[in-house]
Amino acid sequence: MDNYPDHIESEEALEEVLSRPSSKLIALMAQLKGDIIFLGVSGKMGISMTCMAKRACEEAGVDKRILGVSRFSESGNKSYLEERGIEILSGDLLDPAFLNALPDFKNLVHLAGIKFGTQGNEANTWAMNVWLPGMVAEKFKNSRIVALSTGCVYPLVNVESGGSVESDPAGPVGEYAQSCLGRERAFEYGSEKHGTSVVLIRLNYSVETRYGVLVDVANKVLNEQPVDVTMGFANVIWQGDANDLILRCFDLASSPAHSINVTGPETLSIRKLANQFGEIFGKKPNIIGTEQPNALLSNAGNLFEQIGKPRVSLEQVIGWTAEWICSGKRLLGKPTHFEARDGNF
Repeated sequence: MDNYPDHIESEEALEEVLSRPSSKLIALMAQLKGDIIFLGVSGKMGISMTCMAKRACEEAGVDKRILGVSRFSESGNKSYLEERGIEILSGDLLDPAFLNALPDFKNLVHLAGIKFGTQGNEANTWAMNVWLPGMVAEKFKNSRIVALSTGCVYPLVNVESGGSVESDPAGPVGEYAQSCLGRERAFEYGSEKHGTSVVLIRLNYSVETRYGVLVDVANKVLNEQPVDVTMGFANVIWQGDANDLILRCFDLASSPAHSINVTGPETLSIRKLANQFGEIFGKKPNIIGTEQPNALLSNAGNLFEQIGKPRVSLEQVIGWTAEWICSGKRLLGKPTHFEARDGNF
């Protein structure tokens, strides 16, 4: 199961790798009771995560109903999921009538939310990131819920610290991060009120060959653009591993709700990464700024102990990303703004 290709030749091959379940996820699906609904399925992670859940069920020999819900602003995502045997419903989750008409499911993955374009769009950001989770927690009070949050709820920490752990106080910077903490509080309230089993996934940063911190840095190096190292360090995790580990967190859902960090084990130096891409591309990186002593970093030790570690190494992902960008393959065109220190995305 873990024999990954040396090269990813196409988007079709990429999607296969991103949705490839581990043997442990297959075993989980074999014993997980009930069907699964994914809210906000058409975002960056939802497509591959839902396909992974479907593949895991098939390989486990279990017949689960898997439903993906989204506005489906990109019509291709809708047909892509349907072709893979996943049910879809199209609608606005912020419409209480639509949300409350959804069928009840034993298991729910909440992926809906807004990150980019927060500035100038604050009201909609809070509606999606706080009001909607409150409604979801009420509607699906009898479900087991895995809800995506973000490591951005933590403050910047010393780069020598090993990263924030789940017991550290929250300290969100900027309205996006504040609204994400609000999302957590809405699910926590629902868990306390109804006894709903909830686990909150503090993720940073999921990457693949079309999107993410590695793509941002590689693209700048290749195009001889400045690479700002003021935010000098980051955590990343291959999106396929993030999908797999997040789905396996159904085993951790409990009441009261609790959070778990999901990221890779390394504290990644942006300067070192830029130089590594420079060597691959034959380019001298245009590095600007000076590393500050703190950064947005998370420690995923609890995840590794309770669920497991990523299967794909950072070096493998760097190699895949470099090849992808060198060959001019399609990118998603959504910079992560990981270098932002003021919380404005």
